[in-house]
Amino acid sequence: MSKVSRSRHFGGLVRGVVLLTLVHLVGTLGYHWIGRPAASWIDSFYMTFITVATIGYAEVVDLSAHPYGRLFTVFIALVGIVTLSYLFSTFLALLIESDLNATFRRRRMERQIARLQGHYIVCGIGRVGSNVARELLKTQRPFVVLERDPEVLQRWVEQHPDTPWLEADAADDEALRRAGVTHAAGVFAVTGDDSHNLMVALSVKLLNPRSRVVARLHDVRNADKARRAGADEIVSPDFTGGMRIASAMIRPHVVSFMDQMLRSDEGLRVEEVPVPAGHPATPLAQLLPRSREYILVATHEHGRWVFNPPDDHLVQPGTVLVLMATPGGRAQVEELLQRAGA
Repeated sequence: MSKVSRSRHFGGLVRGVVLLTLVHLVGTLGYHWIGRPAASWIDSFYMTFITVATIGYAEVVDLSAHPYGRLFTVFIALVGIVTLSYLFSTFLALLIESDLNATFRRRRMERQIARLQGHYIVCGIGRVGSNVARELLKTQRPFVVLERDPEVLQRWVEQHPDTPWLEADAADDEALRRAGVTHAAGVFAVTGDDSHNLMVALSVKLLNPRSRVVARLHDVRNADKARRAGADEIVSPDFTGGMRIASAMIRPHVVSFMDQMLRSDEGLRVEEVPVPAGHPATPLAQLLPRSREYILVATHEHGRWVFNPPDDHLVQPGTVLVLMATPGGRAQVEELLQRAGA
């Protein structure tokens, strides 16, 4: 249920309770005055309660000598019944809408995930995982969030309601299957627990050996274990944080440039695009026309780097193009490669 809808229902419940309280207050005061001096405060409240609740017991406050008192009873009964009906319908709507919305949202999410191909799975949406997910959002890459902590997941979903997500343990095989691991391009094992990340890496590789796994580890001594478990890349926030601090001191302009690029609204990044197998060998100038959306920085081929290759450089299948590009520029290069290889 949306926050607006939930707030509206809760507001209705509060208004109903306040009105019902006022009905009982007015009824108690009225019956106490009508039945004076014999009617006590308890008798007056009880008379109001059985009238609103339509219980139908005998009149506790004698109204036989007070015809207007019976009109007062009709008024109290009418307002009370309407108020109770309003309270009941509002409460029922709150329950039904909560259950139905949760069911529809879960089914819609599962259908959305089932349609994904070549997406990424972010396992853990805490401090590190949320930064990973934001980078995927900025660079327009599809992904699914797997998080077992409902509070952590709720914070992310409130800020990014369109993100596909599953509340489940990422080390569970069934949860990974529901997240589409069998046709995922990669998995980020970035929970706060090293052992849990190892289990995620192992589970992913057993289900889809082709999927790339990047694991977060606090203790770099666990790196060998993580690689044996199936992690393709190990990242230690402590180690990379130390390197970042050193770089900020000895190469401040480079760090400033990279920071500015990462904060750019255009999503400018250093990207890599592999040349698919079966692609004909093509001169670079013919393969990639000049564009303001991307700049070729280097190629990685046969285990070596070629920086700033010339226009007549022959691009072979399996070569990885390293570009500085916007998300649109990356998509443009991918489309050029697919078109040339068709």
